[in-house]
Amino acid sequence: MKTSLEVEYWVVDTDGDLVAPETLLDVSPGVDPEFVEPMLEIKTTPCESMAELREELLGRIERVADAARRRDKRLVPLATPLSASPAEIPYRETAATDLQRRIVGPTFDDARVCAGTHLHIEQSSVADQLNALTAIDPAFALVTSASHYRGERLHQCARPYLYRRSCYEPCPEQGQLRPYVDSVAEWERRLEADYETFRERALERGVDPARFDDAFDPYEAAWNPVRLRKAMPTVEWRSPDAALPSQVLRLASEVRSVVARADANGTVVDDGSGSWTASDAIVDSNAADGPLRLPAFDTVESITDAAIRDGLEGTGVHQYLRGLGFTPADYDPLADRMPDGRLTDREARRLRLRAADRLEADLERRRVRAP
Repeated sequence: MKTSLEVEYWVVDTDGDLVAPETLLDVSPGVDPEFVEPMLEIKTTPCESMAELREELLGRIERVADAARRRDKRLVPLATPLSASPAEIPYRETAATDLQRRIVGPTFDDARVCAGTHLHIEQSSVADQLNALTAIDPAFALVTSASHYRGERLHQCARPYLYRRSCYEPCPEQGQLRPYVDSVAEWERRLEADYETFRERALERGVDPARFDDAFDPYEAAWNPVRLRKAMPTVEWRSPDAALPSQVLRLASEVRSVVARADANGTVVDDGSGSWTASDAIVDSNAADGPLRLPAFDTVESITDAAIRDGLEGTGVHQYLRGLGFTPADYDPLADRMPDGRLTDREARRLRLRAADRLEADLERRRVRAP
């Protein structure tokens, strides 16, 4: 299965203040502006292997990070800017952004403080791929990189809370994790129904129907953690934070392995009787020729809630992820290195620069290992 990555990074100056990327957008292929000004996105092409994906992603990040240093700027791998409020982070105004703000309402502003990672996997056995990505959703805790918002400690995993539970709280169908499906047809029926609900909300708020239809279609009016992308075509997992490149690649490799098994052997979802346990899944994961056993969706949601609140220390999170084939001990989430208390703007600027140092050190380790 071809795989690609998109990683969003904040851009800061040498004082740690958020700034626009400007000419950094021109230094490498696959570098795009994001919907807020002090952020850019670095993305790869669809790659046949993890080795190819690694080389392409790291090469592109290196080129941008090196160019940033020459321009007195830095790339920051944090899920939020820690202390900045939405009002301090200007939008790059587009028709779609303007409409979302009108339709969703004031909480949409929380989206502009969120930087994440998106993993795209080539479509094959699509329903099984979608269900596998739904079950592994709490794996965002492995790379959580920010716990603060507006200077206050919010949750161990601040970004998924802000994006799902705050930003899209008025429109949960558009931004929250959705249940398993039995078929692609079921997914598309649900997508169409959610789109119509979103369109009705838009019209109630005075949006011109033609303008709405020009800006959105059912596939592009969904910003859920798991998405089916028709144009690419891929299944997309949007849950992880922006994080260090090595950690993003480690997570992508493990996720790809889980999805590959689901694709090859199918999935079986617990019927809600409680027959699925993490310890059983660990045993099953060693049987490579068997279907991937997935917990009931209620279990996924409860583990996701625990992961948002407390990260890997959340009740049952560690065992759950091990049960699905992850190795939590191999990860070092940046959020674990953050202070517990309130952050001043000065402290937040210092922590942004420290995160930029860690990103550059992460890239340097790759240079040292290269032949």
